[in-house]
Amino acid sequence: MKIITDKKNELEIEITGETHTLCNALRKTLMEDKGVEAAAYVIEHPIIGEPKLYLRGKNPKKSLKVAAETLQSRCDEFKELLESDGDGKTKGKKKAKKPAKKAAKKTTKKAAKKK
Repeated sequence: MKIITDKKNELEIEITGETHTLCNALRKTLMEDKGVEAAAYVIEHPIIGEPKLYLRGKNPKKSLKVAAETLQSRCDEFKELLESDGDGKTKGKKKAKKPAKKAAKKTTKKAAKKK
């Protein structure tokens, strides 16, 4: 990350190695903050451009930090939801079913008895 402009009510940063995915989520989260007047980003070249995020508000650095933490929390919550069984309980790793082998052996024993 590279700071381009750092003023009292303005902040512009270049976010190296990121794409629309992070920048758009971050912009949207920033706009939920009542202290943020404007939040936008631009990627000047679709292949080699690095995103630049512009933020204007009461305390842009604090707003950016809060937005990043909020986004992280939402991602963690989403991950937990994906790993849960729908009731909020985390699923355990499923073990291979051994009874299938036992059932096959029983079938084999029954077939042997019939002979």
